[in-house]
Amino acid sequence: MTVALDRTAPLAPSSASRLSLTPTTTLAGQLDGAWWPRTRDLEAELPALTQSLEEPWGRVTRVTVNPSRWPVIPQTVRVPGRTVHVGWFTEQDPDKLILLSYSARRWDLLVIPPETAPAAAARLMAAAAIPGSVLTAGALMAAETATAGDIREAQRRDDAWESEGGTCMSPMGFPPPAREPVGPLAAGAWW
Repeated sequence: MTVALDRTAPLAPSSASRLSLTPTTTLAGQLDGAWWPRTRDLEAELPALTQSLEEPWGRVTRVTVNPSRWPVIPQTVRVPGRTVHVGWFTEQDPDKLILLSYSARRWDLLVIPPETAPAAAARLMAAAAIPGSVLTAGALMAAETATAGDIREAQRRDDAWESEGGTCMSPMGFPPPAREPVGPLAAGAWW
């Protein structure tokens, strides 16, 4: 597979990373949050991510990814005032990004694909930020795929129901008869 990234085109401002972090707690989970990049260009996306994580987590020095989700993996990425080293491992969960710091800390983030719909991304970001969750990045993505399929199937059934007349039709295919009063109504009576 050949992928060409146009570095001459101006990048959209991505000063704010789309990021959801697990609250500080004693519960250790599989993930420390989720990141929803705007593109699959690590060189363009990592500076904003590492800068937004400096205050809560400290200086990120290394990042690892699975190469199956990133078309180009640079060895280093320039961020203001320093360089972040980037590595890849085929054994790493494809839906996870690992960040390492000088203080020998490690953080695992679910990576939500850039093309994900906003509603699905919001569900994934919330699920990845649950303290103490035992769900892995791959399990969350699989659950979201199943949920999205269930939603599409329910919508398809609703559309079919509506196209066939829905609740407006009687079992015989005719509209139900209009209800008409039989005569004068007593106070509080229904027809």
